[in-house]
Amino acid sequence: MVHGYKGVKFQNWARTYGCCPEMYYQPTSVEEVREVLALARQQNKRVKVVGGGHSPSDIACTDGFMIHMGKMNRVLQVDIEKKQVTVEAGILLADLHPQLGKHGLALSNLGAVSDVTAGGVIGSGTHNTGIKHGILATQVVALTLLTADGTILKCSESSNAEVFQAARVHLGCLGVILTVTLQCVPQFHLQEVSFPSTLEEVLNNLDSHLKKSEYFRFLWFPHSENVSVIYQDHTNKPPSSCANWFWDYAIGFYLLEFLLWVSTFLPGLVGWINRCFFWLLFTRKKECSNVSHKIFTYECRFKQHVQDWAIPREKTKEALLELKAMLEAHPKMVAHYPVEVRFTRGDDILLSPCFQRDSCYMNIIMYRPYGKDVPRLDYWLTYETIMKKVGGRPHWAKAHNCTRKDFEKMYPAFSKFCAIREKLDPTGMFLNAYLEKVFY
Repeated sequence: MVHGYKGVKFQNWARTYGCCPEMYYQPTSVEEVREVLALARQQNKRVKVVGGGHSPSDIACTDGFMIHMGKMNRVLQVDIEKKQVTVEAGILLADLHPQLGKHGLALSNLGAVSDVTAGGVIGSGTHNTGIKHGILATQVVALTLLTADGTILKCSESSNAEVFQAARVHLGCLGVILTVTLQCVPQFHLQEVSFPSTLEEVLNNLDSHLKKSEYFRFLWFPHSENVSVIYQDHTNKPPSSCANWFWDYAIGFYLLEFLLWVSTFLPGLVGWINRCFFWLLFTRKKECSNVSHKIFTYECRFKQHVQDWAIPREKTKEALLELKAMLEAHPKMVAHYPVEVRFTRGDDILLSPCFQRDSCYMNIIMYRPYGKDVPRLDYWLTYETIMKKVGGRPHWAKAHNCTRKDFEKMYPAFSKFCAIREKLDPTGMFLNAYLEKVFY
């Protein structure tokens, strides 16, 4: 018999959203998950499955039943020949990396954070950068899905193919993902090289940067021309670190947090902070190398609000220059650094922000120094307006103001996904407030 807990308060990592589910479950087996769904059907309750809780939105919130998958975290099978691994959906990627390492394997691409679950990372369309690489869900070759009525569907390109095409970015609304099979690659090391540049140089030579580096991204410092270019590429060099407590923490975190807090009283400081910290931390060329997952992931030190939209790759220059022009035209509108710009290959996953097009992701950020919210509405709306104008699609895990009407325009296969969702979950067991805005 599965045991549920009352009075548990759920909060996401950034502490920007939270909820109080009526019952909180931590199942250890498929049978226990089935029991929770049976109870939900009897009592007409809604169900939300939560993973690492890193999504900076309310996508995981519910006042019904919450299922935390953290105890379903085993590696079930490693196929050395095919270089594939099958895992329970609740495994944290941080725990999967060393297990893969034992077999000489790795994931070909990862997001910035590894304290996320296999089921959650695909469900929200998590991505990194690299124009030859798709979002993380493109590495999924099979999955099993427990639907609202208790049926288990095995999905891959050769079995339940339509559901598979939808379920790789599932938004938590098709059922409970039980297992995920990931296509791996032989373990590899990466060298990261970062160096200063200008926005004009990077935008004018975008294709050349994309060709030069397998995992290329850049950071733009709003209220300036400054850019930090980051190349990550395969290497045989021994591990070397460019971490430094004084610069990374004393300056890059503690001093920055204090100054950003001061800037909540003196907003004019933000432009100066962005330029000053670029000069302090990003003007020297830096090189470091390590095993791939240690280079891909980095520590998010600040609690923050973020938006991250995928736009057609060819619109990168137009969108960034317009954002820059809008900030210049409205000096009272402030933007924290950085605007992080990444690139991803197109795919055929129905609700992937990169559906049928190579994309540029443009991530904006506002930090919360000492937990204090900084006014961001004007910046947020300006950014969203530009993103919509150039055909953008928001990252599913991050806060946005879009509704069904928007998504119908953005996603050619939106109605196909809706039909699959309605068939798998006719009573809306897996819906919540976030998803109602998406589907109704």
